[in-house]
Amino acid sequence: MSKLHKETFICLDCEATGLAIESEEIIEIAVVKFTFDEILEQFETLVDPERPIPIESTAVHHITDAMVKGKPKIDAVLPKVFEMIGNYPIMGHNIGFDLSLIMASAKKRDIPCPINMQNSIDTVRLGRLYAESPSNKLEDLRKHFNIPEEGAHRAMNDVVVNIKVFKYLAKEFKSKDEIMKRLREPILLKTMPLGKHKGKPFKELPIDYIHWASHQDFDKDLLFSLQDEKRKRQKKKSFLDSSNPFADL
Repeated sequence: MSKLHKETFICLDCEATGLAIESEEIIEIAVVKFTFDEILEQFETLVDPERPIPIESTAVHHITDAMVKGKPKIDAVLPKVFEMIGNYPIMGHNIGFDLSLIMASAKKRDIPCPINMQNSIDTVRLGRLYAESPSNKLEDLRKHFNIPEEGAHRAMNDVVVNIKVFKYLAKEFKSKDEIMKRLREPILLKTMPLGKHKGKPFKELPIDYIHWASHQDFDKDLLFSLQDEKRKRQKKKSFLDSSNPFADL
């Protein structure tokens, strides 16, 4: 058995009133402490955001104003979450969003937040590294690995699925440190993951689009992949120019 199977991880997921980190509020949070062999501890709760939940958000997670009425406020929930997380690495799907949401929520309420320097593992990026699923959405990875469905898009359901997906994606690694070391480096993507050219191989993207996209505020994997394609084309152009006997005429 590898060292990885003996190590402890945290998986968490939040549902919120919307996607704008600074202005939205958490309405549900689920946290599970686990090893590859067992669940050690779990915690979930709905949270009263003290504001109405937009209809558009309810359409996604099916959490209504009536469901969160009378539930704990986030200032009572976060200390419990931080205590449970401890110093363990935090894993999640697009985990940066959840961590940013938690940190912003804590900052607004002057709650000490110990997780800003915590090691985190994003299964979106592990999915990119695995590169055998046509999509790295959690639901698509679930289907790819034939993991049973857990129900509606709710925090604990997503956490349960995420842990199972993580176990598949981490099979090639021997330890947590090995995962962290690899994720510090950029990952070369096969296809454009977003925008009007979503799903296209990078070699098929128009060069003007590549130039534009490489100056946008995208994540490091996408920017690395765009720059890699630019280098390939420049190298190809240089080769063609050098082999053209009429190039200097």
